[in-house]
Amino acid sequence: MDKSAIRRRLALGMTVLTASGLLALASPGHAEAAGYCSGRKVRTLSFSTGSVQVYKRDGYVCAVTFAKRVSGRKTMSVSVQARGSRPAVDIGQYTHHAGPVTVHAGHRCVWIRGSVGSGSVSSGWTLC
Repeated sequence: MDKSAIRRRLALGMTVLTASGLLALASPGHAEAAGYCSGRKVRTLSFSTGSVQVYKRDGYVCAVTFAKRVSGRKTMSVSVQARGSRPAVDIGQYTHHAGPVTVHAGHRCVWIRGSVGSGSVSSGWTLC
């Protein structure tokens, strides 16, 4: 293999790496939520100051609240309650996210709540 062929392959490799890095940065939403919860994403509950990502797997429901803007610590919370059970709650002073919290819902409805600062969301009974 001559030097020009090696240069072409190196250039192609760098192009592929650069493009994949740019795609990773440009992907919408909070792809990192999948790192906190297993299963498939079933809902995104958006509100003025953030969003709650909801995942479901084998009868378990998991949720994480993400701040829309990451700027210092603020009060954040997330809770998931299966009908007939107590809620799993995470509340505190966070910079990026609250949770994850997971409950076993089986085939029962769940109520999901999340807040970041003064903004909040409440789903009502869902995923029935």
